[in-house]
Amino acid sequence: MYQFKRSIDLKKHLDLVRKSGKTIGFVPTMGALHSGHLSLIQAAKKNTDVVVCSIFVNPTQFNDPKDFEKYPITIEADIKKLNDVSTDIVFLPSVDEMYPEGLSDAIHYDFGDLESILEGKFRPGHFQGVGRIVHKLLDIVQPNKLFMGQKDLQQCLIVSKLLKIIGSSTELVVCPTEREPDGLAMSSRNVRLSPAARKTAVAIYQALTNLKNNFGKDLLFMESAHEAMDSLKAKGFEPEYVDILALKDDMLHPLDHPADDHTIVVAAIAAWLDGVRLIDNMVLKGKL
Repeated sequence: MYQFKRSIDLKKHLDLVRKSGKTIGFVPTMGALHSGHLSLIQAAKKNTDVVVCSIFVNPTQFNDPKDFEKYPITIEADIKKLNDVSTDIVFLPSVDEMYPEGLSDAIHYDFGDLESILEGKFRPGHFQGVGRIVHKLLDIVQPNKLFMGQKDLQQCLIVSKLLKIIGSSTELVVCPTEREPDGLAMSSRNVRLSPAARKTAVAIYQALTNLKNNFGKDLLFMESAHEAMDSLKAKGFEPEYVDILALKDDMLHPLDHPADDHTIVVAAIAAWLDGVRLIDNMVLKGKL
């Protein structure tokens, strides 16, 4: 596995890859890798010739400095995991390498209403930071395909919109959420949960499953969302949102009326537990 820390060196190597007629798959991560990340690597290996994985904890997408400071850093373990799944290239840039212009000198992306709901509402500026770093990484890697997980569905939609804004030919591939045996969505943040909180955390998946099982039985789906929020509170969570939304034209819309047959319906949850912020989502109707 090739390792690069400088973008100029990675670009030179990938230029040779392209000249040889090979396709490039890209999996951007912030490290603390788990099986969910590795499933993206495996999907990329099946669909492209050479797979690049970046590990970079991006400071501009953290609206809470304490959250940035607490983000787990496990570079040695990450590199071993990437080697074990035969990743071709890992990119390990520094903050100075990615932001030579400094952190404050930023372009603004017009993501519309998509960045003002759900994660955008509770993490102001987050998606501008996501757009900024993904744009930079795409300029460096210039992949044929970009692989991301459904757990971060809103982020996937933001990146889809970013690709259109910058006129990129890269294809976004959204892969299913990988889950623990009890259903908890795999996340780098899970390692910060206490053993007791880890057992409780599965309640988010259970709430989503209940919403899916009951969706369509009546028209009181918003009432079901409120009940799910109350249930999480009773288990010790501090929910930020439990929403049921329609997904149409790469945009999430609050669902305040029955969905037509062609509308994809998604439930999304964000909640704090044991000082850790957890997110998850599930398609209630249709297919991504």
